[in-house]
Amino acid sequence: MLYSEKVMDHFMNPRNVGKIEDADGVGEVGNAKCGDIMKIYLKIDDDVVTDVKFETFGCGSAIASSSMATELIKGKSIDSALELTNQAVVEALDGLPQHKIHCSVLAKDAIKDALDDYYSKHPEKAK
Repeated sequence: MLYSEKVMDHFMNPRNVGKIEDADGVGEVGNAKCGDIMKIYLKIDDDVVTDVKFETFGCGSAIASSSMATELIKGKSIDSALELTNQAVVEALDGLPQHKIHCSVLAKDAIKDALDDYYSKHPEKAK
């Protein structure tokens, strides 16, 4: 089978889809070659990611990667969210086909971009 049950589950029933109007940090990344675009919205209180939503335009692997990545950082500290690796996303999804690994990298990069945006708005929080 090409995709794991977890990938299919997160693709068919993605978690945390949507937009946070008053987000503390927003990150957007895209890969023009494959056409995937991810936007991540973060709500942060006391250095904890209290809410996270995403909008992804792309293939099933991109949607599943976005969904899983948001699940992995929700309720975690900013430091923990910054340490998220694309490998952790792939492992949590029980694997991705080799040619779809870039989707997990995009998810990690979108989260990092959203955290960079948060720090740009709150320089006193930056380490």
